[in-house]
Amino acid sequence: MSLSVKIEENCMDSMDKTLIKPTISKRRRGKIGRFSRYWLIRLTRLQGHPREIARGLAVGVFSGFFPWFGLQIFIAIFFAFIVRGNKIAAAAATWVSNPLTYIPLFAFNYKVGEWLSGKPDNPIDFSSFKPDETFITSLLNLGGDFLITMFIGCLLTGIIAAIITYFISLRFLLKWRESRREKLTSTFENN
Repeated sequence: MSLSVKIEENCMDSMDKTLIKPTISKRRRGKIGRFSRYWLIRLTRLQGHPREIARGLAVGVFSGFFPWFGLQIFIAIFFAFIVRGNKIAAAAATWVSNPLTYIPLFAFNYKVGEWLSGKPDNPIDFSSFKPDETFITSLLNLGGDFLITMFIGCLLTGIIAAIITYFISLRFLLKWRESRREKLTSTFENN
């Protein structure tokens, strides 16, 4: 049997298996995993010292905890300039708040703000959220008291999340770069 026939048989075997076995959830999981790995690799290959990248991630997460829709990335980059963090990492980290996490994140921040300001547990009046208005307009319709309470909650949770993000990402990046350096060193020593 020639090499080309073996390759074709192997390809056909793998094609038959992929057509029969994978389910939609496995395919979706594969895409999510591949997407996550891609961005993880991009993050670890950013130029700069790990401390600079970690500061960028931290200010990006901090900015992402506030309801500054459309401005989060610009504010994160501004803060990254101030703390000398990586601007790309800061912009990427603002996606901690995204269309899937807006409502739970900001509801949690509001509850934290209520707890910090000592206000009674008031339910949020969602009747002011009208489908023909933007989210920001609906937030403004809730009033200044609501916005101040939410801002207090966003500030505390944003600071805590930024500190946690800084230390976890710094540790991860330092370890990852060290292991990469060891692999490169061992590769050159073996040759």
